Amino acid sequence: MYINGKLLIGKNEKKEVCLLPNLANRHGLITGASGTGKTITSKVMAESFSDAGVPVFMADVKGDLSGTAVAGEMNENIANRVENLKLEGFEVKEFPVRFWDVYREKGHPIRFRVEDVGPSILSMMLGLSEAQEGVLNILFKIAKDENLKLDNLKDLQSSLNYIGDNRAKYTIDYGNITTQSVGVILRSLSILENQGLDKFFGEPSLNIQDFISVDNNGKGIVNILDAVELYKNPDLYSAIMLCLFTKMYDHMPEVGDVDKPKIVFFFDEAYFLFREMPSYRLKQIEKVVRLIRSKGIGLYFISHYTTDIPDTILDQLGNRVQHNLRAYTPADQKVVKSAADSFRSNPNFNTYDTILELSTGEALVSFQDEKGAPDIVERVTILPPQSKIGVIDDLTRNKIINNSPLCGKYDEDVDNESAHDIITKKNEEKAAIKAEEEAKKAEVAAKKEQEKIEKEEAKKKAEEERAKAKEEREKEKEKKNSWEYKLGKKAVNKTTDKLMNRILNKVFNIFKK
Repeated sequence: MYINGKLLIGKNEKKEVCLLPNLANRHGLITGASGTGKTITSKVMAESFSDAGVPVFMADVKGDLSGTAVAGEMNENIANRVENLKLEGFEVKEFPVRFWDVYREKGHPIRFRVEDVGPSILSMMLGLSEAQEGVLNILFKIAKDENLKLDNLKDLQSSLNYIGDNRAKYTIDYGNITTQSVGVILRSLSILENQGLDKFFGEPSLNIQDFISVDNNGKGIVNILDAVELYKNPDLYSAIMLCLFTKMYDHMPEVGDVDKPKIVFFFDEAYFLFREMPSYRLKQIEKVVRLIRSKGIGLYFISHYTTDIPDTILDQLGNRVQHNLRAYTPADQKVVKSAADSFRSNPNFNTYDTILELSTGEALVSFQDEKGAPDIVERVTILPPQSKIGVIDDLTRNKIINNSPLCGKYDEDVDNESAHDIITKKNEEKAAIKAEEEAKKAEVAAKKEQEKIEKEEAKKKAEEERAKAKEEREKEKEKKNSWEYKLGKKAVNKTTDKLMNRILNKVFNIFKK
């Protein structure tokens, strides 16, 4: 509840515990075992922020935050808690909600261009090693230098194949590009595509300012990402959540100290973000968490234990809510002690023992005071939510989506000319040039082959003619040496001699007369 300029979150018999709006961007942490009330606490805080005119972004990993859009029911449990806490002015009501979904089924699409997501977060999505992330960084540099727009997965796949095929050209200027790394990244992209996350990449890209809005009554919009399906792959879920608040950091201007946050971002199941995270990437997140508050953005991590959050980030979370923990083993006891030691102690109770005693709906709370110092921890009962606890039906959800001012803005993909088209043209031109060269080579080869054939035919013909002439000479020689030839020539000579003698005798007789 938002009362007297403060966010009332919990109460006990002696004190109201309120979060001050001007210190809400000092970030926060909500921890506790499963089923102890973390979701309700975040829901109550979100409702209070909304009433204060502060937009909220939340990931709904179980599906039960959608009820924020519908007025709650004053049942016996709620009525008893209101009475016990002596909550004046409490009423059940709905809050302005805007639904989002990267799968485009239960909310407005969330979509970013590949180059806007960047190689670091993309590597998290793909589960790449540091060496493979290095190849991805090279790809992004080449794409920037050669004006290859990376909009969607198709662009990324084409570009990877392109630099893989031309790696010798790029190695000297950009670094080593191995076919093994390219192959691993391409396989990971195929898995991502099969999971339907290709829909997260493309245009029109999400305008982060669409998260930061209020309704006609000045209430902050509660942006709810339907993450039930997405959460089935925790690494993808964490990477997309990181992408979203990183984009907020990148696009929001510096505002310094403000009366209330520009937006508050709740990161549920934050454990998955930090597990097995390499140190170089953790440093990047530390930087964002440290600097993002100067842009008026509050980050609230929700997890089981304080030990889920790295110490360098934990130190920056000034507003804490601790629900019940169990301590059955020495390891559990160590976790509880760590949680107890993170609070400024209250002389009226033992923090360690109280954490173990908390019932569902109770919590230890310490928010920052007016001077920005952590207040003494208090054991309180968290306020009941004013909106519905649980899911809403699809009809109600679709009605809210269709009545949203963003309805239709991101529904249709826009496919502008990008890396895939440019590389396809390059490959077509290259293929055409290669085909032309091969055609010329084939023509030259065909000409040479024809000349060779003609030469061989001429040679064969000459050989045949020589063979024929030789054969005729052999026949002539053989004929001359035959007895028939010799006998025939002798008979001819005798006949010739007789004929000549007759002619000569006739001529002589004529002259004689």
